[in-house]
Amino acid sequence: MRRVVLSLCVAGATIAPATPAFAHGGEGANVTSYRTTVTGISAPMDGLTVRTVEGGARLELTNDTGRPIEILGYSGEPYLEVRPDGVYQNAASPAAYVNQTLAGDTPVPATADVTTAPTWQRISTGTTVRWHDQRTHWLGAARPPQAVADPDHIHRLREWAVPLRDQVSVFEIRGTLDYEPAPVTWAWWAGTALLGLALTALVRFRPRWIAPLAVLAGLSVLTYAVARGLDGAGWSGVLLLTGALALGAAWRHPPFYLALSGFVLAAFAGFGSSDAFLAAVVPAAGPGWLSRICVAATLATGAALALTGLLRMRAAVPAAPEPSPAEPVRD
Repeated sequence: MRRVVLSLCVAGATIAPATPAFAHGGEGANVTSYRTTVTGISAPMDGLTVRTVEGGARLELTNDTGRPIEILGYSGEPYLEVRPDGVYQNAASPAAYVNQTLAGDTPVPATADVTTAPTWQRISTGTTVRWHDQRTHWLGAARPPQAVADPDHIHRLREWAVPLRDQVSVFEIRGTLDYEPAPVTWAWWAGTALLGLALTALVRFRPRWIAPLAVLAGLSVLTYAVARGLDGAGWSGVLLLTGALALGAAWRHPPFYLALSGFVLAAFAGFGSSDAFLAAVVPAAGPGWLSRICVAATLATGAALALTGLLRMRAAVPAAPEPSPAEPVRD
């Protein structure tokens, strides 16, 4: 048992520093109650695509048209320009200062002025750019009045537009911003706990189910990792590592390895992703319920593997011999 505790501490010390990067997946990639959706481009062009990424925290524009496309700032000034040879930012645009401050990045000088000529600085050699844009977000600290009055239903907050320019032609990205109520958090936690207990009982009395359980654990983690990656939230090393660790338990599962892999799976991949139970919009591709199912399965299977390993280790410890009865004293 001492070896288990020591190994779990080592695993925690190794993986814990990476947990914040997993939990946020890049600046702004957090769960939220506000869904930003791109509905289209007012003047579509072949090779020009726009989508939301990181749970709607940023817009991503890809320009493969072969022509420079400008993204205009809040005052209609040139802000970003995506050219065939890279992405350029106008250092004189106030939007650059405002958006980078919102993102937590190093801001450009606050002396930016829309009346000055653009000062273009290349920030990338690719033809794709991501940026925070206040026009697509709910910026108030309090919930919108509609959500306060009726918090259990979806509300359309507004339609938004971000202007673009192709030479002298101005068009726009169009989209919507909606409020969505949070899932029933306690129900997800209760379901996860019941599933974990059921799986523990299953493998306790049906040991042959340990390998399928480990496969389920690994697939649930890797599915969530892929969903986050497809949404642009980044590829989490913690998720990929714990998923591989769980799949390893399907191949060989001595008690110590079961306890170790199950603990790491539940503690870091499961609890590290449990914010998916707190809000409607998760920074992952696909519906939010699918991400929540993956997180619940990760927590439940991780706990079941860890408990099974600990119970098997305990059963393997030989019982202490009973003391022999004392011999009678002879006269």
